[in-house]
Amino acid sequence: MTERRVLVVEDDPAIAGSVIARLRAEGFLVDHAASGPAAVDMALRVKPDLMILDIMLPGFDGLEVCRRVQAKYPVPVLMLTARDDENDLLIGLAVGADDYLTKPFSLRVLAARVHALLRRAERSGAPEAAIQLGDLEINKQERRVKRSGEVAHLTPTEYDLLVYLAERHRSVLPRERLLAEVWGWNEGYGTRTVDSHIKALRRKLGADLIRTVHGVGYALEVS
Repeated sequence: MTERRVLVVEDDPAIAGSVIARLRAEGFLVDHAASGPAAVDMALRVKPDLMILDIMLPGFDGLEVCRRVQAKYPVPVLMLTARDDENDLLIGLAVGADDYLTKPFSLRVLAARVHALLRRAERSGAPEAAIQLGDLEINKQERRVKRSGEVAHLTPTEYDLLVYLAERHRSVLPRERLLAEVWGWNEGYGTRTVDSHIKALRRKLGADLIRTVHGVGYALEVS
């Protein structure tokens, strides 16, 4: 099996060294960048299978790195933040991050999150039949989504979440189930990750597409 490549974007030498050592011990090829501009350049040059991205970086921040890279090369992103700042996290998820960890974090948890993101990327990469629900079209072979004939540009996680909901049309799905099945998380927290991605799907595909069932979760409903 081809070795997976991970780009670590972190300007703190101690943290970067620890993360790189752990990932190499897990069998990954690892590249490193320590600034925003260097991260964008390297990501577009080496095309990693996953990017671990700190928010606070010299040059420009991780949010801008994520925005620029995702616009040209969609890639799973695990965001690192020194603060448990909800605004930073929600913005990061909105610009294309798939997951996040707040510093200080366990290297064991980080490695588990990396494996989960890559497993999900592998599962979603298999060509399958298209889904047609009313004016919503999902071409699973091309990973292309249209509504009313207009192409919607989704991040990898937004696409995976939409497909999961669409395959269970009208079923009410708890946030915890979505976290486990789409993100591969088994922890009992992180529901705001789901909420942020639902908001992004509504913004890109229409506010009427996904119904909130208060206290439970979400259901995709296309008439």
